[in-house]
Amino acid sequence: MKTITVLGASLLLILTCGAAMARPRDEVMANAYRCAGQVSTRVWLDCYYGAAQPQRAALGLSPAPAAQVKLTADIPAPGVPQDIDARDQVMAAAGHCGGLGEDRPWLECYYAAANPVRGLLGLPQMAGPPPPPAAMAVSAPRPAPVPGVGKSNPGWLGDMLGMPDMKVTSRMDAYRFHGDRKFIVTLTNGQVWEQAEGDTEVAHWSKDPRTYTVIITGGAFGSYNLNVKGSAGRYKVKRVA
Repeated sequence: MKTITVLGASLLLILTCGAAMARPRDEVMANAYRCAGQVSTRVWLDCYYGAAQPQRAALGLSPAPAAQVKLTADIPAPGVPQDIDARDQVMAAAGHCGGLGEDRPWLECYYAAANPVRGLLGLPQMAGPPPPPAAMAVSAPRPAPVPGVGKSNPGWLGDMLGMPDMKVTSRMDAYRFHGDRKFIVTLTNGQVWEQAEGDTEVAHWSKDPRTYTVIITGGAFGSYNLNVKGSAGRYKVKRVA
């Protein structure tokens, strides 16, 4: 299993996220991913709890125990981590909590996400809000594939940073600008993407939209990046339709 030092992780996060300021919950998830190298599942769980400190501080809650917080910065002891499947269940459930808008319910959901490992260790289950509806399994017909939509391979680093593996390649059908030159793009495959609020890049498109080919790939912590083939600039976007 590949592990990286805290310094290396910090550098990689800076390169991936640029100068954008991470939200406390994003810092929590980044800290939690650093716990992956802990060999003992019990120690991993303590590290997972210590990772929550940025959000606890933002909410004005009592600090997480210092010993737990320290684990997120410590270099793990050598060895093969235990109970990988249960840990993966926890991280996947914590990722689904991102659909909750308010920070306090998100933190409660983050703690409750640890229940698979708590059960494995014989600890009582924790109460928390259910995952947002989009994260719940439903029985529905499989949708028809959308042209130009496939999967990328973010690799082990991308997995650690929570990068979506979706990749979209499509021509534009239309684009328009609003507010501070933020754009909304409609693709010929029917998808609609909007520039994210915190993104400061400005697009200078002026040609017929069908002359532009758009490539959308996953970014850190569940975000998405949009590039126009043959043009400079990378934009943070969110899908709106």
